[in-house]
Amino acid sequence: METTTSSRTATVTLPTDEQILITREFDAPKHLVYKAWTTPELVTRWWSGRRGKMTIAEIDLRVGGMWRYVMIAEGGLEVAFHGEYREIVPNERIVMTDVYEAMPDGEALVTVTFTENDGRTVLTLLMQLASKEARDMVINSGMEAGVQESWNRLEQVAVSLR
Repeated sequence: METTTSSRTATVTLPTDEQILITREFDAPKHLVYKAWTTPELVTRWWSGRRGKMTIAEIDLRVGGMWRYVMIAEGGLEVAFHGEYREIVPNERIVMTDVYEAMPDGEALVTVTFTENDGRTVLTLLMQLASKEARDMVINSGMEAGVQESWNRLEQVAVSLR
């Protein structure tokens, strides 16, 4: 088991047939969690979890700007995602599209919110998909285990910035 700063885990719920909601508390203030979420060299330290090695983390953090993450997963499979930033409120909220490049027609709209309470951050990620089938495909992809790993590392990176 990987060492984590807290025993927290992400909670994954399905508010509607087209939505996935992921929530987790981090033992770091929101400006550090936000920095770890939006800085390419920091994203490379957490995004892939233990599932591979990131080869690309491009972030053009502005409305209309693009982002793209690529990793080589175990077994050599390249896994790539990209999207466009639609709304940015620094340290508070990011709205962006998210496309898994192996399924380019499956664009999701993702809203990430950073809320601080007593120096701890609650991060919520709401993924709006086109259909129940698309949502179920994401859920059945192993996404939840990947989120647990990567968000454990996200917390470690955010705490390390103190």
